[in-house]
Amino acid sequence: MKRMIGTLLLVLAGLLGAAPAAHAVTPTEVVVEDTAGVLDQATLLPAVEAIDFYEPTKVAIYTYNGSASANLNEEVLRFARAEHPEWLSADGQKWADGLFIFALDPVGRWVGTYMGEDRKIPLEQREDIQETTKELFRDAQWTDGTIAGIERGAELINRPWYRSGAFIGSLWAAGIAVVGFFGVRFGVRRQNLARARREIERGDRSYSNVSLDLDATEVNANTIPPTSEYGSRVLEKYRGFMTGYTEASKLNDRVHAMSEKELKSGKNVKTAAEYARIATELDALDDVIADTNTFLNLASGWERAWDRQLAPLREDLDGIDTLIEEGPETARSAATAAALRSFRDRTREDLEDWAAALTDGRTTPDTALRLIQDSRSEFTDLLKAHADTVIDAYAKTSSEKDKMREDMDEELRSGDRRSSTILDTVYPPYMFYSAYAFNAGYSSAQSSVDSSRSSGSTTGYGSSGGSFSGSGSSSRF
Repeated sequence: MKRMIGTLLLVLAGLLGAAPAAHAVTPTEVVVEDTAGVLDQATLLPAVEAIDFYEPTKVAIYTYNGSASANLNEEVLRFARAEHPEWLSADGQKWADGLFIFALDPVGRWVGTYMGEDRKIPLEQREDIQETTKELFRDAQWTDGTIAGIERGAELINRPWYRSGAFIGSLWAAGIAVVGFFGVRFGVRRQNLARARREIERGDRSYSNVSLDLDATEVNANTIPPTSEYGSRVLEKYRGFMTGYTEASKLNDRVHAMSEKELKSGKNVKTAAEYARIATELDALDDVIADTNTFLNLASGWERAWDRQLAPLREDLDGIDTLIEEGPETARSAATAAALRSFRDRTREDLEDWAAALTDGRTTPDTALRLIQDSRSEFTDLLKAHADTVIDAYAKTSSEKDKMREDMDEELRSGDRRSSTILDTVYPPYMFYSAYAFNAGYSSAQSSVDSSRSSGSTTGYGSSGGSFSGSGSSSRF
């Protein structure tokens, strides 16, 4: 085998003898405009800054909350003209040289890639970059998906001819399959190493927080009233806290003892991811334990703990207009939409009454939490009803309705990713639907139907683009 590989490498060397060398260059600058607020920049920036491009390249990352019917290309151009004119060429008709823009709309479910004339690649390669991200984005892994897309972009932008797919195909035809195998294996292992390091860094941040607060968490748990309906449920969660912490400690020792070679293994990437998952869950739980103690005992600072319990409900109320307006026009005046608006107005008034009753002692913390629970349950029922309305309005066939209902149910039942509260900790993730999940579910369902009706990328810049003709495209996920 070694002799065969040696011979094949000699053949490859002869083929590449006249080829220019490809230099690895990290980004000259990384600009992040996360207006959607979905990226973990502590993870994103180090990862992107370490990515190797073939030529000096400036990377710009832009996220915004749009809609399924919006044109991401048009939005990226609008944003560049308003906020970053340096992203445009001198005449304003192209993207600036040396620039690679990666764009994401997590609500409308769009991903886009744009580049200067000296960095542009064919449409099928832009689609390749976008496809690399979609499985992660469908799972709401916005940061990892963005990193994956930029890594794939770096592999394709200004790629030397001898690293092109056509040339690699000729190597296979010439019998260089073994070299190709080892090249792919090297690339996979390099990606494994990068992901393992990201997971370990994520786990370390949470594990450090949990360790520092360990004594305080125990004190908080010991002073939670066990007779409280919600306090007793949180205490049930706490009983597994130390078991989880022991497991996290073992995994911490294990992943930090791994060599770089070991971290390249797929099974060890899973170990690092498990460490990060357990540590982040513990970090969220110790915050909830602290809030439970403070709020149920109405101790100093209980008002802030109360506000954190209300936060998901407030966000849902604030998101009602958007989820109605983003739906089909015929559904905006439906009875289910009117019911949502009525619920919003009534509940906003209730929030003030609940706070006042807590302050003057007319109600108890348990009763106040029950009021939040009842309201979020009512909102869940209203969302289910409105989901049927928008599906009936958008789908044209029974099969489209079934597909949309499946997609929306999957997203709605996946749980709320926004915050950790007492209710979200003691009840399963599918207990309460959210406005955010409704928007994501509708966008996903609409995307599935649209994809079945037509396929391909969007390359135009809309009516406001004028004569702009920069290289770029976007597609749904």
